Amino acid sequence: MNAAGKNRAYRFSFGPWNISTGADPFGPPARKEMAFAAKIREYKRLGFDGVQFHDDDAVEADLDPQATERAAARMKKMLDGEGLFCEFVAPRLWEHPKTIDGGFTSNNAADRRYALDRARRSIDIANTLDCHNLVLWLAREGTYIRESKDPITAIGRILDAVNALLEYDRHIRLLGEMKPNEPMDQAYLPTPGHFLGLAYRAADPSRVGLLIESAHSILAGLDPSDDMAYALWHGKLWSVHLNDQNGLKYDQDKVFGSVDLRRAFNTIWVLERGGYEGCIGLDVKPMRTTKPGDQTKHLANSREMFLRLLDVARSVDAGKIEEYRAERDYEGLEMYVLGKLMGR
Repeated sequence: MNAAGKNRAYRFSFGPWNISTGADPFGPPARKEMAFAAKIREYKRLGFDGVQFHDDDAVEADLDPQATERAAARMKKMLDGEGLFCEFVAPRLWEHPKTIDGGFTSNNAADRRYALDRARRSIDIANTLDCHNLVLWLAREGTYIRESKDPITAIGRILDAVNALLEYDRHIRLLGEMKPNEPMDQAYLPTPGHFLGLAYRAADPSRVGLLIESAHSILAGLDPSDDMAYALWHGKLWSVHLNDQNGLKYDQDKVFGSVDLRRAFNTIWVLERGGYEGCIGLDVKPMRTTKPGDQTKHLANSREMFLRLLDVARSVDAGKIEEYRAERDYEGLEMYVLGKLMGR
């Protein structure tokens, strides 16, 4: 590990949706909703610096431009008062009735206009929050049956939306957050590599990059560290959502490192060795049966797991790694890594 890596200080962020009530498709909430202001006050106490926002986390949806700016200014004052910054804003395009069949790829022209207008409004909110990152989770940009949309047209419509947003604000950066399925049966641009291919066709590729989530890579049958390494190679890994996942199921958002320590270690090893400079963002949910008094433990635990595994990654002897590689002694290398993870 080089000296610069050892001295790098990471900043941590999460979204207010990560303190949740425990509701799921099969049952009602298990905890009462915590007031938004109370969630914001938890950030510094838990050791976090940045807040991830959906547009309607920061400002009530569908307000006129003047009311939107006033509401965003109030949110900025709240953040400043807590010593926090906004990491990104993401238009929530998957819950509104006008986006039931997709936003940018809807077959309905009026619905496509709504999605684009809402994304532009999210840029306005981001600017007021002194933020230049807009995350696009293309949640409903896909199909339940492939015949319901023309796939070539759909990809073109996503690129048209990306270009329209780049033109709307010459300083905004667009971060694609890719996921292969859920809520749609099959998504367009299901992996980070797919989105990167589109990014290089954009009007300004330098302002189009990635947010990579651990669970989303796992759902695609990929290793998060490989996806992140690929994005780092392109200079386009601008944010991450760290969590964990039990296999190819629904998106579980488990505590980082709670399922596969070695996979988590490799994620951190790549971020550290690759010079990642963005936030360590978390997207983790408390277990449904968690008591109200413990409903932020999953966040604290995920941050602690990152820091503990960071110490492990920084203790790795790069020279020894190269010796194992040169000798093609992968059995020895594996035991070296396992020993590190077991504190030996």
